[in-house]
Parts: sequence; C-alpha cells; structure tokens
Amino acid sequence: MSKIAEIHKIDADHPAESIRTAREKLNGAQVETVLDFTSLSRVDPSVLREMEDLANLADERADKISLLHVNVEIYKVLKLAKLSARFTFRTSR
Repeated sequence: MSKIAEIHKIDADHPAESIRTAREKLNGAQVETVLDFTSLSRVDPSVLREMEDLANLADERADKISLLHVNVEIYKVLKLAKLSARFTFRTSR
C-alpha cells in the first residue's frame, strides 16, 4: 500500500515553528511527511533542535520524513549535526 505525502512548507521567517507544527502532526498512519525547504536559505540552532526532535519522533513511530529542496549549505549543516542520514532528500515532488 502506498503512502500519501503530506507537504509542509517551511516558513523562512519562523522555520523552527514550522518544523514544530509538522512534528505535532505526525501520526504514524499511511502519511509520509515532506518538509519543503524552498524558502529557507540557512538554519540556526533552534531549527537543528526541532529537526532532531522531529527525527527522534519519526524513529519512535517508524514514520518517514523527506526533505524537499534543501540547499547545499543546509545539507552540510545537517551532515555536521549528524542528522542527514535520518532523512530522505528530494529535489522534486
């Protein structure tokens, strides 16, 4: 059975809050969560904390999280924070 993708656009003005909202909507059902990073050009420590919390919850519930349109700089930060392996990266829907 295929999963339905639920896309959450990350607000460039409030990225940590956008990720927190997506985390709160995780339900472990037949829904794949996709975070759209199109409008985000960098991440700060609060975003990294939210990403780690999201990854932890997804691991607990066996949910799949995909990141859409992550730029190279953000990918490098996620890699250094040892978070990149916990997500799937996409370039298009």
